[in-house]
Amino acid sequence: MQQNSRWHILETADQVAYAVYHEILKAAEQAISDHGSFKLVLAGGSTPEKVYRLLAEATADWSNWFIYYGDERCLSVDHKDRNSLMAVESFLKHVAIPEAQIFTIPAELGPDLGAKAYQALVAEALPFDLVLLGMGEDGHTASLFPGHINQADELAHAVYNSPKPPPERVSISAKALSDTERLIFLVTGENKQDAVKGWRAGDDLPIATIVPVNPLDVYIDQAAYPLK
Repeated sequence: MQQNSRWHILETADQVAYAVYHEILKAAEQAISDHGSFKLVLAGGSTPEKVYRLLAEATADWSNWFIYYGDERCLSVDHKDRNSLMAVESFLKHVAIPEAQIFTIPAELGPDLGAKAYQALVAEALPFDLVLLGMGEDGHTASLFPGHINQADELAHAVYNSPKPPPERVSISAKALSDTERLIFLVTGENKQDAVKGWRAGDDLPIATIVPVNPLDVYIDQAAYPLK
């Protein structure tokens, strides 16, 4: 387990979403005050979607937000399982972030071309101000999966043979996801308990490869937090 981690155990997934929503707005205000922009990396999944629906109703300095994605599935741009489509429907189409400041992963090009294109965008963006990440029941985060070998110096990876469909994806690398002022993990659901236990015990899991300089925050509901 990363030594510089702060754990926030909340009763429900809704409470996790609400807490993270507030942290995002605070981080945005701070970043815009400090350097005039807020570079946010979005995660996929049901708990982040709850956060995005809250953000859609918020008041913020949207003109200075810049949006990136931690990973994307190699599907058509309008496919219902795209992380980008979920984020647009639940959040982005409801706020005034300029379209030119929303950097969607071109995963429809396939893993190699999609990763190459996004790597250039990530290189220009770093460091991020805030990265949101979830965790799968196998300890994966973004589309960094157990047993997959990736070049450590890449900023984005072409992903093949994902254990979860679809098999082809594009993911920002652990190196780039770690290059952020703030990192927040959202972890909810009883099916995450074994992975959380392994993560805290120091198991070799993809989620443990995200190591920012500053303390990371884990927002987790009671269902996901192992009692022993």
